[in-house]
Amino acid sequence: MAALIELAYLAAAALFIIGLKRMASPATARAGNFLSAVGMLIAIVGTLLDRHIVSFQWIVVGGAIGSGLGLWMARAVRMTAMPQMVGILNGFGGGASQLVGAAEWHRLMQPGALLPLDTAVSIYMSTLIGGVTFAGSMVAAGKLQEIVPGRPVLFPFQHLFNLVLFLGGAAMGMYLLISPGRPEVFAAMNVAALLLGVLLVIPIGGADMPVVICLLNSYSGLAAATTGFVISNHGLIISGALVGASGIILTQIMCRAMNRSFTNVLFGGFGAAIAASGGSGGRGAAPRGVRETSAEEAALLLGYARSVIVVPGYGLAVAQAQHQVRELADLLEKRGVEVKYAIHPVAGRMPGHMNVLLAEANVPYPKLFDMEQINPAFEWTDVALVVGANDVVNPAARNTPNSPIYGMPILDVDKARHVIFLKRSLNPGFAGNSVLHGSGPCDQDFRAICVYLRSSAVA
Repeated sequence: MAALIELAYLAAAALFIIGLKRMASPATARAGNFLSAVGMLIAIVGTLLDRHIVSFQWIVVGGAIGSGLGLWMARAVRMTAMPQMVGILNGFGGGASQLVGAAEWHRLMQPGALLPLDTAVSIYMSTLIGGVTFAGSMVAAGKLQEIVPGRPVLFPFQHLFNLVLFLGGAAMGMYLLISPGRPEVFAAMNVAALLLGVLLVIPIGGADMPVVICLLNSYSGLAAATTGFVISNHGLIISGALVGASGIILTQIMCRAMNRSFTNVLFGGFGAAIAASGGSGGRGAAPRGVRETSAEEAALLLGYARSVIVVPGYGLAVAQAQHQVRELADLLEKRGVEVKYAIHPVAGRMPGHMNVLLAEANVPYPKLFDMEQINPAFEWTDVALVVGANDVVNPAARNTPNSPIYGMPILDVDKARHVIFLKRSLNPGFAGNSVLHGSGPCDQDFRAICVYLRSSAVA
């Protein structure tokens, strides 16, 4: 039976790796997700065959409840709320690791018992990382859902306090290695981990949430891997290591896409610079060079174009406009217009957010282009149609050194012959100014003809 269980874990690990590889392309991502799910099913079945499981009663109850909740969430949660759900699921993974570590500590800590060093270290790491992941993920999900303020929450000596809290949690873990029979110290260590998770995320602004989600995903994997060492489960070690490594890699990719360092995201407070400077053009700023247009004029401009690039942003997700954009593209293609979609790595609230939304509207995968692929094409494009995007196309990233997004790679929509912005309002983004304000694409440095189409005009 032990050999069969190990073979199940090996098969699951192979499916995880193949699934991750296939998720690298939108065309094969769905199949990759399915293969990974099958691998997880095999790992669960293998675990249930373990001889240490003597009662299946609560396992069946928990599995039924969890499966029901997962099915409901998959069907009920809108695509616009998917980042929040990912954050919550990351938190559940971290919370589960913390609970398993705590349960094992209480099970093994019999009177006079001494924990083996490797087991003790694994338990304390599992509870520390799991606690930080759970609390941090809940705060991140709250920020995305706007239950928690999206702006950075800062207070004096915040980073110093976080450092003291981290060192205190580590010191309590080391103390427990010497004097393990101290439940009050173990409880204090868990509380410190939860508090640290909250304090690490609240100073991070909404603009950095995609990076935070990636990082917390990595944390949940590391917590799972350490929990695998606690309970000697090879499947959990492998899957946790894969999640941890892929999360770190994705975090680095996202940081490069935003031209931000890893430490800057963790300790910066992106929105704080906006609040302090007042931005380069707030809500009351008068737009310069903006020509508001009608749906009819926009239709004429699009209908007589030879090439159109659609640039989706989070506004498209909020409005659930992906289906209407697909219908517009179909109409244009019937007139012989070439339509492409430009995807910025941090458009939306999580990596791949725009890809998923467009896939939901059955937009063909070959029409989706990454920033590096599509940027050279803007110069030869007749119309760039920007739908609900702001910072990812804002030239303030190039020419305004005091802008919070300065240096961030952007989509070069300003090089197209014509640009149509479809926005719900002229409100600023995280850069502190609307893309249609002063340092935005419609100022005197912008060579394209820029028009502004209110969403109400389309309705």
